[in-house]
Amino acid sequence: MSRKSLSLLLLTIIAASIAPLTSLGAADAGFTLPASLSASDFPDDIHMDSLARLPQVHRAELNAVGREAFDTYVSPGTGYGSGLRGPIGAWMNSPELAQAMFDVRQRVRYESDRDQRLTELAIIATAREINNQYEYTAHEPLAIAAGLEQDIIDIVRFRRSIEDNQAIAGFGETEQVIVKFAREVISEERVSSETFARAIDIFGEEGVMDLTGLIGYYSFVAITLKAFDVQRPAGSDLLLPVRAE
Repeated sequence: MSRKSLSLLLLTIIAASIAPLTSLGAADAGFTLPASLSASDFPDDIHMDSLARLPQVHRAELNAVGREAFDTYVSPGTGYGSGLRGPIGAWMNSPELAQAMFDVRQRVRYESDRDQRLTELAIIATAREINNQYEYTAHEPLAIAAGLEQDIIDIVRFRRSIEDNQAIAGFGETEQVIVKFAREVISEERVSSETFARAIDIFGEEGVMDLTGLIGYYSFVAITLKAFDVQRPAGSDLLLPVRAE
């Protein structure tokens, strides 16, 4: 199977399978902010080198195909120069899959017409809907660095009503549609005709496919993190509020 075919198959499978910075106010009373992690919080089956259920994969252990995939990820500008942990570290147990997902990542995250502010909004909205702490905590700082306003981040963090927050500075039609699209594609049976039409008006056909691919890619990241129980480093602040029991 070609790399392109494998990438498309992975995204198809993902789509089919998906059915503290601020204090909490009264509107967010249904959420609690988790405490920082300590090493004692890690489950017994976690390897300390990888912070996951399988040990870290080292380049020297790989065959030629694996070394090529490894080198692709640690090349300059990828953000992984310090080593492969997190979801990428898990993917390296299947180097051909890791290589295929790199191509998807580059397309949906960096090569679409969206700027990084909107891209990070879509990513944190995806992480919020899937309730993935690792993914959300990794990307909220990136969203801030990309210029996403804290008030918009909090709409996502606490899953606040889009309709009740339309007056928030910077939360225009484009931002609202991204959040609504992510919520519906993950948490509803289908994306509504209205939301889809609004997305087409803003992004066009290719842009909507790229947005869907971005959500699908980070859904696969979240599935990987969940399957391998990948942990944030000890001492990390956890930024995604959880629903109070």
